Amino acid sequence: MKLDIGRLTGPDGPLDTGKLTDALYGLGWATVKKLPEPVAVRLGERIADTVWKRRGKGVQRLEANLARVVPDASPQALSRLSRAGMRSYMRYWMESFRLPAWSRDRVKQGVDVTDVHHLTEALDSGRGVILALPHMGNYDLAGVWVTRALGVPFTTVAERLKPESLYDRFVAYRESLGMEVLPHTGGAAFGILARRLRAGGLICLVADRDLSASGIEVKFFGEAAKMPAGPAMLALQTGAVLLPVTLWYDGTPVMRGRVHPGIEVPETGTRTEKAAAMTQALADAFASGIAEHPEDWHMLQRLWLADLEPNGAGARGTETP
Repeated sequence: MKLDIGRLTGPDGPLDTGKLTDALYGLGWATVKKLPEPVAVRLGERIADTVWKRRGKGVQRLEANLARVVPDASPQALSRLSRAGMRSYMRYWMESFRLPAWSRDRVKQGVDVTDVHHLTEALDSGRGVILALPHMGNYDLAGVWVTRALGVPFTTVAERLKPESLYDRFVAYRESLGMEVLPHTGGAAFGILARRLRAGGLICLVADRDLSASGIEVKFFGEAAKMPAGPAMLALQTGAVLLPVTLWYDGTPVMRGRVHPGIEVPETGTRTEKAAAMTQALADAFASGIAEHPEDWHMLQRLWLADLEPNGAGARGTETP
């Protein structure tokens, strides 16, 4: 039997697919966190393999993106890589559904970050810190590790999802994990983030895909793409330290991570030129981590300019799988 969500009907007519999506996520948070961890792991792998075999648009886009990261991969190798990518992506969701039930010790044991001194030394300087991450590994888990293992609160932004109830669910989930969450849309977020940084605070931003019309063009794996201007502009405006972070899995229950050295502010150039140079350096740091662990880069949307429609459509999308 094939389930066509677009044609689901109830006793009063067609079902609202937005409400259905919200309900399914609610079900995930309510039930998956109660499963024994080995059961949740196997369930995630089974779902990932099923989705991968169906080869829907998300899987095809992931494979096309990975082809740029690993251009010499054979079709067979690329297929295996995309399967591993879907398993990594579903591990992110299974962990996220279970995170509210994880103890402080489970979080500490579940994350191992190298070169974390770049972060702690920057925080000790009092300048404020921006952690910028690509869609790798589990950035929600990394955030919980920061709040629980390091004892440092932080602020982030969340893309507005539809329906609104689903966005509210994600905000409540992340706030329950110790994060301050601001909506991505609207001009107020930048000002609040700047105030947090001037007070010596920490903000974390997923920054490998531009969700606005004001992104900065960079070279990413040899081709043009756009990435958000926010991290570099915030660093320039506030004097905060901008630190790239990459995350990956290694086949164990532990997620690995690396805090890269801070992005230097160019000594010369206009503000726009400096922001462009810093965003390119950020893209280069992301690329180094993604090249080492391509299966843990969860980019199921269009990213490179050559793939986007003329009006820019395709750069947008939601966090939902």
